[in-house]
Amino acid sequence: MRTDKDLLVKGLKFLGYTVALLILAPIVIYEAFKNQDHPAYWVVLIIGLILGISAIAMGFYGIKVIMDALFSKKE
Repeated sequence: MRTDKDLLVKGLKFLGYTVALLILAPIVIYEAFKNQDHPAYWVVLIIGLILGISAIAMGFYGIKVIMDALFSKKE
């Protein structure tokens, strides 16, 4: 049982993108709540929530890809 290095690198890239989104999403949501009187409040808030949800999804997907790289059987 060998590690698929290409798949492992792909999973680590996804986790890198996840870390970036985990930093960016709360900043965008905070800026939305700080400017509630601005007309673009809802747009910025929705973008921040989408970034947060995508960070969670990419985190799970990245971990799944890494687990597949480490434990799946090559045929």
